Amino acid sequence: MAKIAVELQQAIRERMRNGHEGSATARTLASGDGWRVADVLCTSGPDDRPFEERHAHVSMSMVVAGTFQYRTTKHAELMTAGSILLGHPDLPYECSHAHGTGDRCISFQFAPDAFERITGARPQFRPQRLPPMRESAPLIARACAALDNAKASWEELAIDVAVRTVELANDVALDTQPAPLNAASRVTRAIRALERHPDLSLSLQLLAKDAGLSPYHFLRTFTRLTGATPHQFALRARLREAALKLTASRDRIIDVALDCGFGDVSNFNRAFRGEFGVSPRNYRNEMLRSSSKHGNV
Repeated sequence: MAKIAVELQQAIRERMRNGHEGSATARTLASGDGWRVADVLCTSGPDDRPFEERHAHVSMSMVVAGTFQYRTTKHAELMTAGSILLGHPDLPYECSHAHGTGDRCISFQFAPDAFERITGARPQFRPQRLPPMRESAPLIARACAALDNAKASWEELAIDVAVRTVELANDVALDTQPAPLNAASRVTRAIRALERHPDLSLSLQLLAKDAGLSPYHFLRTFTRLTGATPHQFALRARLREAALKLTASRDRIIDVALDCGFGDVSNFNRAFRGEFGVSPRNYRNEMLRSSSKHGNV
């Protein structure tokens, strides 16, 4: 399991040992004129009361571990690892954890005038989330790697996130037919299992049986909730982990591939290039070159 998810589980265990209620804490990673990036760690679970808030900024929060339900006045979404929560000022919302405990997000927040100046777009989104997507994978990988890089240029990354999110949000259709709550509950267990163990070969038949659904209904519900099939979801989780290892270590490419559940390096190279647009070796070189040149990830 990735270090990011391990740290979340440690916080959840600490909360349970102390008998505390679940809560969300935000650690500021960087800030500047009209922008802020925060590491938001939530230990709430099914027994905790959902908390209602109102967005104070234009928000793009990358989910990097766990799941939670995000409800606004217009729509309700299940947020999973690899998805991006979207919010604009004065939009009321509710977060809850009916189907599992804890989540972790890297949240990019902008004052409306700063957001409009950077993107040239109104500080408002039509969809409430971006599902896990190939197009957003490189941004999420960069943000995760930056958590452990004291020289990371968060301002450059924040600008890239703002501009690219606007482009992607314009292409995402709003799903007005959310999955039934009982089916969502069953499928969420599978989502969390795949997040914890994306390298295991869990067949569609087995996942559907564990959820108590037919393979057809399980696949349709899973895809509606996550924006990906179970195979795609697990593959992207493994590739995100590989991208972190490539940036944070000097391990051989073949060792990274094997550690992340790929049987041979050729399949790994092909899948990685499909997700990130470059080979694993070129990705590592680009990240290291960027880091040394700009203090960037």
